[in-house]
Amino acid sequence: MYHSKITGLGFYVPSNVVTNDDLSKIIDTNDEWIQERTGIQERRHIIRGEDTTTSMGVKAAEIAIERSGVAKQDIDFVVFATLSPDYYFPGPGVLVQRDLGLRTVGALDVRNQCSGFVYALSVADQYIKTGMYKNVLVIGSEVHSTGLDMSTRGRGVSVIFGDGAGAAVLSREEDLTKGILSTHLHSEGQHAEELIVKAPGMGGRWVTDILADNDPDDESYFPYMNGQFVFKNAVVRFSEVINEGLQANNLQVSDIDMLIPHQANLRISQFIQKKFNLTDDQVYNNIQKYGNTTAASIPIALTEAWEKGKIKSGDTVVLAAFGSGFTWASAIIKW
Repeated sequence: MYHSKITGLGFYVPSNVVTNDDLSKIIDTNDEWIQERTGIQERRHIIRGEDTTTSMGVKAAEIAIERSGVAKQDIDFVVFATLSPDYYFPGPGVLVQRDLGLRTVGALDVRNQCSGFVYALSVADQYIKTGMYKNVLVIGSEVHSTGLDMSTRGRGVSVIFGDGAGAAVLSREEDLTKGILSTHLHSEGQHAEELIVKAPGMGGRWVTDILADNDPDDESYFPYMNGQFVFKNAVVRFSEVINEGLQANNLQVSDIDMLIPHQANLRISQFIQKKFNLTDDQVYNNIQKYGNTTAASIPIALTEAWEKGKIKSGDTVVLAAFGSGFTWASAIIKW
């Protein structure tokens, strides 16, 4: 039995900065309205032809691999979390294997939206714990900007999301006091339609239906979110899954050195911080700069926190996420 340890981290965001004032020129909104509800000041949007979900994931992965000291030929497996693949199929995992020039290793795609990176981390962790693999590349990458309703009709969702990617290399760790101590995963599918993109989907409206109807008022292929309902559930599930992880490892809230929450909404993060009585130095938020990048948000924030020296050897780091599905998850890591 082994533990898995994060040996390398990296992230990439597009160079194109989109401020709240920029959005106000095309959507009936304003900086004050957006910041009051979400805390977001700006986000990154790709420039078409320059970045894709896969290419951003590759760029983040190259940084993580270099920092890990693991050679590309020693990567044993790829786990890629996203809700915005380049193609309906195949998923981006195999494209990363190709574009990084890896061996013909397995590649797995995880579709758990905002919880995707923690779910992916858990999958990689289990493969390493059992001894099957020694080094696993985990990526979270999203392109939201090309699939949003960038009009006043869609402003409740479109102002929230941004593009970006983060990656981690997990490696075998024989010291069982270090690395990922535990992961905790949950879902409640009865609320799936409260945060959803309905089409295209084989079970409902497929591309042929959309084209045949040619309905300019068809919103089924744009993201829908019942914001208040999602918020109320998120603050409850965040708290539950953080406490679950702490209890599983006989830890107290006071043992948390750094909490990296999924960057869904700054108000959710602030609510959780206040509930757990954590200081600003114990919680890392960057949604102000990047918006909600879904599966990429935790690895981007984790990498930034580490780069800034806010995470050091021996620290207890907690990752927690909640999102569409509904799914939620946490990971407890001894750095």
